[in-house]
Amino acid sequence: MLTAETLFESPDIAIREFRCTAGPSARPFVEVHTRHVLSIVRDGSFGYRFEGRAHELVPGSILTGRPGAEFVCTHEHHGCGDRCLSFHFSEAAAADLSLGAATWAAGGIAPLAPAAVGAALAQAAAAGASDVGPAEAARLFAAGVDALVTPRARVPHRAGARDRRRAVDAAVWLEDHAAQPVDLDQAAAVAGLGRFHFLRVFTQVAGVTPHQYLLRCRLRRAAGLLAETDLPVTAVAYDAGFADLSNFVRSFGRAAGMAPTQFRQRARGRAAGPRAPRRRAAR
Repeated sequence: MLTAETLFESPDIAIREFRCTAGPSARPFVEVHTRHVLSIVRDGSFGYRFEGRAHELVPGSILTGRPGAEFVCTHEHHGCGDRCLSFHFSEAAAADLSLGAATWAAGGIAPLAPAAVGAALAQAAAAGASDVGPAEAARLFAAGVDALVTPRARVPHRAGARDRRRAVDAAVWLEDHAAQPVDLDQAAAVAGLGRFHFLRVFTQVAGVTPHQYLLRCRLRRAAGLLAETDLPVTAVAYDAGFADLSNFVRSFGRAAGMAPTQFRQRARGRAAGPRAPRRRAAR
């Protein structure tokens, strides 16, 4: 079952949160994108078949699509469902963004720390809790994704089905345990692989190393805590899984292009006027 909540909508840009509860028994079917779309996976995992390529999308991965393109979503790995924050752009808005054709055709993009931080800002803006407008936040997110799309950033799919399943299991486990001290041996044990084979398989499937993925999980959590809570920055760092405050500030600054306190000010600055009501929307 798929549900969608409209967080913001204008003639050119819509921001929606999709929740899917389909499991391995759900029968895949062909769908068609009606707009240019960029989605970031917030929770769960699923398969995405797009223009002849298969991608395994895990928390932090980015899904892309363009109008008229067919796609299929599969859920053979996990029955826990998934949640995505999606940005839909009209033809005019997509042309105005001037994103490269490779971005819309990528299908699946490996987790990107700047995109995860940008998504947290966009979600705050869509909720009316930021001085940054939702349309501006959506454009900033899209530009950030486009600037980082490289052949290495795209999610590869060279591993076999069994190894893909193991890598996805490990990615979901890392997402769930990112706030705790974890290491490569623990993640490899979850996948049932030796550490060096696991490192190779995970990187092939997720497009980043386990360490890079863990860092991006922690940055996503930190961005959410900064945007949604009043916790001190030190508490945010430790709650997100960083053992050292200076390392957190440095890593967050590289990802967001601003210090954690600046990000909080931008994300938490209350926009004038009442919040617009959220609406339910069909896909």
